[in-house]
Amino acid sequence: MRNLKPNRRSNCPISFSLDVIGDSWSLLIVRDIIFTGKKTFGEFLASDEGIARNILTNRLSRLETMGLITKNPHPTDKRKDLYKLTEDGLDFIPVIFELSAWGAKHEPETSEAQAWLADVQIDKESLIQLIKETVKNGGSVFAGPGNVIEQLKKRQQSQ
Repeated sequence: MRNLKPNRRSNCPISFSLDVIGDSWSLLIVRDIIFTGKKTFGEFLASDEGIARNILTNRLSRLETMGLITKNPHPTDKRKDLYKLTEDGLDFIPVIFELSAWGAKHEPETSEAQAWLADVQIDKESLIQLIKETVKNGGSVFAGPGNVIEQLKKRQQSQ
């Protein structure tokens, strides 16, 4: 991760984490990469929360500066860039996972999004590792070929 010392308010690890990714838009961008496989500006812009273009531009730039995502040209459409989590960004998966679980526990209207966990026959650490490897390889939890849900179903069928 890049040197963030000049921007730190203290040496507290929670404060440091919040300095890096403590705003809701940054968390939602990381969420979209992990859970739905979004990779382009337009895909992030289309998220349900309705982020403004200027805020999205700012947060993507900030996440890139902080070393949590990379931006590379789209291989077939030069008008687009593709965003991907770095190793530091991938290390954020357990945090996003726990935030999601906490939200589902404390707000019944959001619990449906976590219902898939009830069917998972795998320990949490193995699941987080599977998510991390899938996202690292360009996949996601719910969307696209080879997503985590498909992989878990195949595992269960072969048992």
